[in-house]
Amino acid sequence: MSNTAIISIIDDDESVRIALDGLLRSHGYQVKTYASALDFLSFGELESTACLISDVQMPGMTGIQMYDRLATLGILIPIIFITGYPGVPPRVSVAAPKPVAFFPKPFDCAELIACIESVLTRSA
Repeated sequence: MSNTAIISIIDDDESVRIALDGLLRSHGYQVKTYASALDFLSFGELESTACLISDVQMPGMTGIQMYDRLATLGILIPIIFITGYPGVPPRVSVAAPKPVAFFPKPFDCAELIACIESVLTRSA
């Protein structure tokens, strides 16, 4: 299966980025990885990213702050948050649509892939 959609992964944990990169590439996705939200905002494929997978808690700018920033810029990329801090999902700004999903770490890979496929089907 070949997917031309770019999935951007943002996580300050290199091992998580590597694992997700391998998982998504094994399903035929094009993947871009970033160590921080600021890296993604500065160097990311903002217009060509079909779906974001982002950690919630990161140094500098959290995933939530990044998502709110994208919303204020009018860039409404579907986002899947992953977090090592399960519980009540954090609030996003009123300007942003609700995130697609929150996955606690560790997460079920098959469920994540199903979620991505659902996002991409809705966006097509």
